[in-house]
Amino acid sequence: MFSYIKGVTLAVIAVAAGKALAETHTITFANNCGFGTPTLISQNGAVLSTGGAYTSNAPIIGAIAYLQTGNCGFNGDNCIIVETTLKNPDPTKPGSGSSTDLSLIPPHAFQITTGFGYVGACAPAGADCTNAKCPTAFFTPNDTWVQVPCQADNANLVITFCL
Repeated sequence: MFSYIKGVTLAVIAVAAGKALAETHTITFANNCGFGTPTLISQNGAVLSTGGAYTSNAPIIGAIAYLQTGNCGFNGDNCIIVETTLKNPDPTKPGSGSSTDLSLIPPHAFQITTGFGYVGACAPAGADCTNAKCPTAFFTPNDTWVQVPCQADNANLVITFCL
């Protein structure tokens, strides 16, 4: 009987430890424009959200977000996009956590003011783009200095349209 109780106890501890180590990330939108539909698309082209908060209990890799104003293509073409990867960092690989940026690399183009900010441990890190010459956005793939990192577990993001 003792070995059975010991086995069950170890199983419960293992499950609890697994839950404690699980990661979760939430992306929310603040649409101050009074028009348009906030859109979040996964790296594989699935629509994750059209305005509501999106929560994943796993990393969010290579997602894009934009305000669909009727002029944006499915991947945000003709509009400014927010690109994000939200994942818990690997302690053995510095810089391996979350990263978010604004992109105006063609075919993307400025249409409305857009910004983002991390919530929680990495707050107030983020970036805003208020005009077509936005110094905090990618214009070429080499503009990697505009990426905003977050090296904390369970990073969450708020994306704001019409700042």
